[in-house]
Amino acid sequence: MATERFHTPADVGVPAVSAETMRRVDRVAVDEVGIELRQMMENAGRTLAAHVFEVDSDSALVVAGNGGNGGGGLACARHLANHDVDVSLVLDREPEELTGAAAHQYRILERMGITAGVGSGAVSGAESVSVVVDALIGYGLTGRVRDPAAALIRAVNGRGAPVVSLDVPSGIDATTGDKLGVAVDPSRTVTLALPKTGLRGRSEPLFLADIGIPRTVYRRLDIEYVNPFGRAWWVKLAS
Repeated sequence: MATERFHTPADVGVPAVSAETMRRVDRVAVDEVGIELRQMMENAGRTLAAHVFEVDSDSALVVAGNGGNGGGGLACARHLANHDVDVSLVLDREPEELTGAAAHQYRILERMGITAGVGSGAVSGAESVSVVVDALIGYGLTGRVRDPAAALIRAVNGRGAPVVSLDVPSGIDATTGDKLGVAVDPSRTVTLALPKTGLRGRSEPLFLADIGIPRTVYRRLDIEYVNPFGRAWWVKLAS
Protein backbone atom coordinates (compact mmCIF):
# COMPACT_ATOMS: atom_id res chain seq x y z
CA MET A 1 0.00 0.00 0.00
CA ALA A 2 1.58 3.30 -1.10
CA THR A 3 1.18 6.03 1.46
CA GLU A 4 2.78 9.17 2.80
CA ARG A 5 5.34 8.63 5.53
CA PHE A 6 6.90 10.31 8.50
CA HIS A 7 10.57 9.55 9.25
CA THR A 8 12.54 8.72 12.37
CA PRO A 9 16.04 10.08 13.11
CA ALA A 10 17.36 6.77 11.72
CA ASP A 11 15.41 7.51 8.50
CA VAL A 12 12.91 4.69 8.98
CA GLY A 13 9.74 5.57 7.09
CA VAL A 14 6.55 5.22 9.12
CA PRO A 15 3.25 5.16 7.23
CA ALA A 16 0.78 7.89 8.12
CA VAL A 17 -2.86 6.82 8.30
CA SER A 18 -6.27 8.42 8.25
CA ALA A 19 -8.68 8.17 11.16
CA GLU A 20 -10.65 5.52 9.28
CA THR A 21 -7.57 3.36 8.71
CA MET A 22 -6.63 3.71 12.38
CA ARG A 23 -10.10 2.49 13.32
CA ARG A 24 -9.47 -0.60 11.21
CA VAL A 25 -6.08 -1.12 12.88
CA ASP A 26 -7.72 -0.98 16.32
CA ARG A 27 -10.52 -3.29 15.24
CA VAL A 28 -8.16 -5.94 13.88
CA ALA A 29 -5.91 -5.67 16.95
CA VAL A 30 -8.84 -6.17 19.34
CA ASP A 31 -11.29 -8.38 17.46
CA GLU A 32 -8.96 -10.59 15.41
CA VAL A 33 -5.63 -10.66 17.26
CA GLY A 34 -7.03 -10.41 20.78
CA ILE A 35 -5.21 -7.42 22.25
CA GLU A 36 -7.41 -5.75 24.86
CA LEU A 37 -8.10 -2.02 24.77
CA ARG A 38 -6.96 -1.83 28.40
CA GLN A 39 -3.54 -3.16 27.39
CA MET A 40 -3.12 -0.47 24.75
CA MET A 41 -4.32 2.19 27.19
CA GLU A 42 -1.79 1.05 29.75
CA ASN A 43 1.06 1.31 27.27
CA ALA A 44 -0.16 4.70 26.06
CA GLY A 45 -0.49 6.02 29.61
CA ARG A 46 2.95 4.89 30.70
CA THR A 47 4.64 6.45 27.66
CA LEU A 48 2.62 9.64 28.04
CA ALA A 49 3.76 9.88 31.67
CA ALA A 50 7.39 9.52 30.56
CA HIS A 51 6.93 12.52 28.26
CA VAL A 52 5.43 14.52 31.09
CA PHE A 53 8.59 13.76 33.10
CA GLU A 54 10.66 15.16 30.24
CA VAL A 55 8.66 18.39 30.12
CA ASP A 56 8.32 19.04 33.87
CA SER A 57 7.60 16.52 36.61
CA ASP A 58 6.64 18.70 39.59
CA SER A 59 2.87 18.75 39.09
CA ALA A 60 0.42 17.85 36.34
CA LEU A 61 -3.16 18.54 35.39
CA VAL A 62 -4.69 15.72 33.33
CA VAL A 63 -7.76 16.70 31.27
CA ALA A 64 -9.53 13.60 30.02
CA GLY A 65 -12.59 12.58 28.07
CA ASN A 66 -14.21 9.21 27.55
CA GLY A 67 -13.09 6.37 25.27
CA GLY A 68 -9.58 5.23 24.47
CA ASN A 69 -7.97 8.68 24.51
CA GLY A 70 -9.42 9.54 27.89
CA GLY A 71 -8.53 6.11 29.22
CA GLY A 72 -4.91 6.60 28.19
CA GLY A 73 -4.89 9.94 29.98
CA LEU A 74 -6.36 8.38 33.12
CA ALA A 75 -3.72 5.64 33.03
CA CYS A 76 -1.11 8.39 32.67
CA ALA A 77 -2.49 10.11 35.79
CA ARG A 78 -2.01 6.88 37.75
CA HIS A 79 1.57 6.42 36.56
CA LEU A 80 2.37 10.03 37.43
CA ALA A 81 0.92 9.63 40.91
CA ASN A 82 2.84 6.40 41.39
CA HIS A 83 6.02 8.37 40.72
CA ASP A 84 5.19 11.06 43.27
CA VAL A 85 3.95 13.69 40.84
CA ASP A 86 1.24 15.95 42.27
CA VAL A 87 -1.68 15.12 39.94
CA SER A 88 -4.94 16.98 39.43
CA LEU A 89 -7.66 15.50 37.22
CA VAL A 90 -10.49 17.12 35.25
CA LEU A 91 -13.10 15.25 33.20
CA ASP A 92 -15.46 16.41 30.47
CA ARG A 93 -18.39 14.68 32.21
CA GLU A 94 -19.42 13.40 35.59
CA PRO A 95 -17.36 10.33 36.59
CA GLU A 96 -20.43 8.09 36.66
CA GLU A 97 -21.00 8.90 32.97
CA LEU A 98 -17.67 7.35 31.93
CA THR A 99 -17.99 4.02 30.16
CA GLY A 100 -15.93 0.94 29.37
CA ALA A 101 -12.19 1.02 29.83
CA ALA A 102 -12.14 4.72 30.77
CA ALA A 103 -14.54 4.02 33.63
CA HIS A 104 -12.29 1.15 34.72
CA GLN A 105 -9.25 3.43 34.78
CA TYR A 106 -11.10 6.06 36.78
CA ARG A 107 -12.25 3.54 39.40
CA ILE A 108 -8.60 2.68 40.04
CA LEU A 109 -7.78 6.37 40.55
CA GLU A 110 -10.68 6.74 42.98
CA ARG A 111 -9.33 3.87 45.05
CA MET A 112 -5.99 5.71 45.10
CA GLY A 113 -7.73 8.77 46.51
CA ILE A 114 -7.54 10.77 43.25
CA THR A 115 -10.88 12.27 42.28
CA ALA A 116 -11.82 14.55 39.42
CA GLY A 117 -13.21 17.99 38.89
CA VAL A 118 -15.60 18.41 35.98
CA GLY A 119 -15.71 21.05 33.26
CA SER A 120 -13.78 24.12 32.22
CA GLY A 121 -14.18 25.86 35.56
CA ALA A 122 -12.22 23.05 37.20
CA VAL A 123 -9.40 23.55 34.67
CA SER A 124 -9.27 27.33 35.15
CA GLY A 125 -9.62 27.06 38.92
CA ALA A 126 -7.01 24.35 39.50
CA GLU A 127 -3.89 25.28 41.41
CA SER A 128 -0.75 26.19 39.49
CA VAL A 129 0.69 23.18 37.64
CA SER A 130 3.90 22.69 35.70
CA VAL A 131 2.36 20.72 32.79
CA VAL A 132 -1.08 19.93 31.37
CA VAL A 133 -1.94 16.59 29.75
CA ASP A 134 -4.48 16.80 26.91
CA ALA A 135 -6.37 13.49 26.70
CA LEU A 136 -9.72 15.00 25.86
CA ILE A 137 -10.53 13.98 22.26
CA GLY A 138 -8.86 11.27 20.20
CA TYR A 139 -8.63 10.54 16.50
CA GLY A 140 -12.38 9.91 16.25
CA LEU A 141 -13.37 13.59 16.21
CA THR A 142 -15.84 14.45 13.44
CA GLY A 143 -17.38 17.88 13.07
CA ARG A 144 -16.84 21.10 14.91
CA VAL A 145 -15.93 20.82 18.61
CA ARG A 146 -18.85 21.70 20.83
CA ASP A 147 -19.19 22.42 24.53
CA PRO A 148 -18.24 21.11 27.01
CA ALA A 149 -15.14 20.04 25.07
CA ALA A 150 -14.71 23.46 23.41
CA ALA A 151 -14.80 25.24 26.76
CA LEU A 152 -12.29 22.76 28.19
CA ILE A 153 -9.92 23.34 25.25
CA ARG A 154 -10.09 27.11 25.75
CA ALA A 155 -9.41 26.63 29.45
CA VAL A 156 -6.39 24.38 28.74
CA ASN A 157 -4.93 26.96 26.34
CA GLY A 158 -5.58 29.66 28.92
CA ARG A 159 -3.49 27.95 31.61
CA GLY A 160 -0.22 29.14 30.07
CA ALA A 161 1.52 25.88 31.05
CA PRO A 162 3.21 23.50 28.59
CA VAL A 163 0.77 20.93 27.19
CA VAL A 164 1.43 17.33 26.16
CA SER A 165 -1.31 16.04 23.81
CA LEU A 166 -2.12 12.36 23.48
CA ASP A 167 -2.40 10.99 19.92
CA VAL A 168 -3.81 14.14 18.27
CA PRO A 169 -4.22 17.62 19.78
CA SER A 170 -7.86 17.90 20.84
CA GLY A 171 -9.81 19.81 18.21
CA ILE A 172 -7.61 18.80 15.27
CA ASP A 173 -9.01 16.54 12.54
CA ALA A 174 -6.73 13.48 12.61
CA THR A 175 -7.06 12.95 8.85
CA THR A 176 -6.92 16.48 7.42
CA GLY A 177 -5.18 18.48 10.14
CA ASP A 178 -7.98 21.07 10.09
CA LYS A 179 -8.85 22.92 13.29
CA LEU A 180 -12.48 22.04 14.00
CA GLY A 181 -13.50 25.27 15.69
CA VAL A 182 -11.07 25.39 18.61
CA ALA A 183 -8.01 23.23 19.30
CA VAL A 184 -5.40 22.63 21.97
CA ASP A 185 -2.03 24.28 21.28
CA PRO A 186 0.43 21.67 22.61
CA SER A 187 4.13 21.81 23.40
CA ARG A 188 4.48 18.25 22.09
CA THR A 189 2.21 15.51 20.76
CA VAL A 190 2.63 11.82 21.54
CA THR A 191 0.78 9.92 18.81
CA LEU A 192 -0.03 6.23 19.13
CA ALA A 193 0.94 3.22 17.00
CA LEU A 194 1.05 5.07 13.67
CA PRO A 195 1.18 8.82 12.91
CA LYS A 196 -2.03 10.35 11.64
CA THR A 197 -2.04 12.17 8.30
CA GLY A 198 -3.44 15.30 9.96
CA LEU A 199 -0.24 15.69 12.01
CA ARG A 200 1.87 16.54 8.97
CA GLY A 201 3.39 20.01 9.19
CA ARG A 202 2.63 20.53 12.88
CA SER A 203 4.95 22.99 14.62
CA GLU A 204 5.32 21.13 17.93
CA PRO A 205 7.66 18.11 18.35
CA LEU A 206 5.94 14.86 17.41
CA PHE A 207 6.68 11.51 19.03
CA LEU A 208 5.39 8.05 18.14
CA ALA A 209 4.57 5.65 20.98
CA ASP A 210 4.63 1.86 20.79
CA ILE A 211 1.38 0.61 22.35
CA GLY A 212 2.00 -3.07 21.63
CA ILE A 213 0.28 -3.61 18.29
CA PRO A 214 2.12 -6.48 16.55
CA ARG A 215 3.15 -6.45 12.90
CA THR A 216 0.59 -9.07 11.99
CA VAL A 217 -2.13 -6.43 12.42
CA TYR A 218 -0.52 -4.21 9.80
CA ARG A 219 0.09 -7.15 7.46
CA ARG A 220 -3.59 -8.08 7.60
CA LEU A 221 -4.43 -4.54 6.49
CA ASP A 222 -1.74 -4.38 3.79
CA ILE A 223 0.07 -1.54 5.59
CA GLU A 224 3.77 -1.48 4.74
CA TYR A 225 5.36 -1.39 8.18
CA VAL A 226 8.93 -1.65 9.43
CA ASN A 227 9.56 -1.45 13.18
CA PRO A 228 10.54 2.19 13.78
CA PHE A 229 11.30 1.81 17.48
CA GLY A 230 14.37 -0.39 17.59
CA ARG A 231 14.72 -1.24 21.29
CA ALA A 232 12.94 1.93 22.48
CA TRP A 233 9.28 2.48 23.44
CA TRP A 234 8.91 5.70 21.48
CA VAL A 235 10.68 7.63 18.76
CA LYS A 236 10.70 11.22 17.51
CA LEU A 237 9.18 11.79 14.06
CA ALA A 238 9.72 14.34 11.34
CA SER A 239 7.29 14.96 8.48
